[in-house]
Amino acid sequence: MSGRSSQIKPVPVSDSIPQEKPHSHSQPIVVKTITPSTIILMIALVVLGFAAVFVTMEKVKKIIETLRARKIDLYDKDWLRTWDLTQDEIHATLEIAEALKILYKENIDCSCFSGALAVSQFRDNSTRTRFSFAKAATLLGLTVSDLDEKKSQIAHGETVRETSNMISFLTEVIGIRDDKFVGKGHTYQVEVAKSVDAGFKEGVLPQRPSIVNLQCDEDHPTQSMSDLAHLVDHFGGVENLKGKKICMSWGYSPSYGKPLSVPQGIIALLPRFGADVHLCYPEGYDLLPHVMEEAKKQAEIGGGKLSVHSSMEPGLKDADVAYVKSWAPASVMIEKAALIDAGFADGTPQMDELEKKALAENAKHMDWEYTEELAKLTKPGADTPDCLAMHCLPADITGVSCKHGEFAASVFDRHRVAMYKEAQWKPYIIASMMMITRFKDSARILDKIVERKKPRKME
Repeated sequence: MSGRSSQIKPVPVSDSIPQEKPHSHSQPIVVKTITPSTIILMIALVVLGFAAVFVTMEKVKKIIETLRARKIDLYDKDWLRTWDLTQDEIHATLEIAEALKILYKENIDCSCFSGALAVSQFRDNSTRTRFSFAKAATLLGLTVSDLDEKKSQIAHGETVRETSNMISFLTEVIGIRDDKFVGKGHTYQVEVAKSVDAGFKEGVLPQRPSIVNLQCDEDHPTQSMSDLAHLVDHFGGVENLKGKKICMSWGYSPSYGKPLSVPQGIIALLPRFGADVHLCYPEGYDLLPHVMEEAKKQAEIGGGKLSVHSSMEPGLKDADVAYVKSWAPASVMIEKAALIDAGFADGTPQMDELEKKALAENAKHMDWEYTEELAKLTKPGADTPDCLAMHCLPADITGVSCKHGEFAASVFDRHRVAMYKEAQWKPYIIASMMMITRFKDSARILDKIVERKKPRKME
């Protein structure tokens, strides 16, 4: 090293670290200010939101006041068939369902039970009603438990009386579907009702559960009441059903054993509200005679009409509503029940012969399909070229779910959303049936729910 002291020459920053060059076209930062008009608009939107909620809740309060004036005698009783109930009780069931639907939409907790069961017993397949029962029970705070007969002691000969009591210790509601065999379903539901009634009176049960008919051989009230709620909503009030022409028509299906309780429920309920109901079916596809007589009686009481036709056209001409649904002839279902009683189950030669005969008869009526041509006979709707179409679902759709069915695919697709909206009423109708049979004063319970203002879901 040289004796000369070394000096470190500083390296310019620009030589070591590349410097970001300023954009030649850099934009100045713009600070947006909220104008007075924007503030006014925001405030208006908030006020409108609060106003909408206020109007909605006022509607619930109005329903509660209407309920208070109703004469209802269903506490600790059962909801089995529409014609077993008074007009006030039918109205009240609709009104409670509407209130619950509004409260749910407004995020208000509707639970009014704790630590209690709702037991379902489905003796036939179900999608909509099964899940609607579970939703209804959950809405009111009940825990759902399903009675699976294959996993119970029923297969070992346990009596209806014993089973009914064993499932009812902490149970508020028992929902039963038993629609497969004529003369059996309603009878079974009544037997269960009598069993829990006796269990309560004998001190076995701490309370007497209510029985809700989720469909039997005679009536399907959770469906017909949901249909009624849908019609009330569609036409803007129950009073507007008076004089409306409703076509309840048979439609072709590739299966033969569909229950009669859907059309029977419609013809027994809607004439009570002044509707002009037209029942259409091919020769031989009659409904149960005693239900037909009940429907005529209800029409006389309610000021409605019930007409019967052997073709679809008279019922669909200028109709406000088209309800096309397949069902089995009453005579076939009666014969099937007799075979079951005689010990001939499904798969036996006797039952196979009945099915073969019924399917052959069905095949003669493939032209009973709700087509575009038939839809043109009906009154145009507000946003459709034809009238409101209804179905309990699932529908048999030509070229979609089957080769030939109840609905032409284009007609069904046009009304599909409306039918889904029809189905959305069922959880609220079932919840209403639960509430009206479990509380002495449903109006007071709804009032407490409104006053509590507990959110259903945290926000």
